Amino acid sequence: MIKKYLLAFLLCLSAKAILAQTTYLQCGEIIDTENGKILKEKTIVVKADTIAEILNGYQEGQGEVINLQKYTVMPGFIDMHVHIEGETSPTQYLEEFTLNEADIAYKAQEIAERTLMSGFTTVRDLGGSGVNVSLRNAINNGLVTGPRIYTAEKALGTTGGHADPTNGMKKELMGDPGPKEGVVNSVDDARKAVRQRYKNGADWIKITATGGVLSVAKNGQNPQFTVEEIEAVVQTAKDYDMEVAAHAHGDDGMQRAVRAGVRTIEHGTLMSDETMALMKEHDTYYVPTISAGMYVADKAKIDGYYPAIIVPKALEIGPQIQNTFARAYKKGVNIAFGTDAGVFPHGDNAKEFIYMVEAGMPAMEAIQSATITNAKVLRNDKLGVLSPGKYADILAVPSNPLEHIDFILDVVFVMKNGMVYKCPKD
Repeated sequence: MIKKYLLAFLLCLSAKAILAQTTYLQCGEIIDTENGKILKEKTIVVKADTIAEILNGYQEGQGEVINLQKYTVMPGFIDMHVHIEGETSPTQYLEEFTLNEADIAYKAQEIAERTLMSGFTTVRDLGGSGVNVSLRNAINNGLVTGPRIYTAEKALGTTGGHADPTNGMKKELMGDPGPKEGVVNSVDDARKAVRQRYKNGADWIKITATGGVLSVAKNGQNPQFTVEEIEAVVQTAKDYDMEVAAHAHGDDGMQRAVRAGVRTIEHGTLMSDETMALMKEHDTYYVPTISAGMYVADKAKIDGYYPAIIVPKALEIGPQIQNTFARAYKKGVNIAFGTDAGVFPHGDNAKEFIYMVEAGMPAMEAIQSATITNAKVLRNDKLGVLSPGKYADILAVPSNPLEHIDFILDVVFVMKNGMVYKCPKD
């Protein structure tokens, strides 16, 4: 018995996670996200990358035993909105001109590992330079440590819009970016831009349906795609078995996106009751990103942290997201957990749970939004639930977060695909 626990402890402390043939996780409590309840004194049996069975009591067998009897165990979290290639800083805008692709890749690798260690075993990356595709592949091939990544590669915008990569540059550097660079100005452009993202390796398509806070452009909420352009994006994405996420702060742009058939609305700051009803009608999911709103509103008060053109947008839009979330939850809008990590430091993603609970969502529902709900949006039924046949994406915290949501910040155990990356020290 002592030998087995010693082997398990060494497994957890290994510098490189080791995949045991069979692992027995003895769990004090399990959060059953499928049924919304707590299960006590169970053993999860993991074989290779999959949960084989869940047994009553604390069991062991021919394999490694990990003692989590003092902990609350749940599925790995899924964050539906991150930007894994970079991170907020006062020099962020300058770095667009000073960092090479290799610099971005090295930084992204560290961010990916930090994200996984905070309990997020799957993320949806909603826009970068394309390094996000290579990072996804490297993680899938076991070359680097990180979460499972679904990526939109480069987000789509309009000329001068939120995702135009040349915003704020001097005229001789602006050029005239088009679909290849992710800039859309017609139905034909929309189709070509989606096909280019597919060619580049994207899993999802992201459009910036309205202005945004952190782009170097004046308006943070105006609609920036025509209805016809969004419809072309959605239909072309469907042809290539992809779905569409729409960044949107302003209400008009949101309604255009929802009616055109996007799957998720990101941020949704100025969402009206009419738009909420429309989202329910179209089965559209709302990804609130409360953490990002709070962070940018706070940092905008620091002189020089953001370019001057951004500050009024951050002060106006940022503080409103939590209230919009509260209204949307009460109206019964579908909620998918997402944070916009990168706008704030990666690894702090779980603070979103606290803000959601503060705004009126019960802790169990907040956890379900980051597990079983997000698995549904990603169309991956092997994620988000601890049950036989599902991926062994598992985390543990020292105390039950249903009793106090702050406990969710202290992730002490992380397993992804049956591999242990983090384990309690005692």
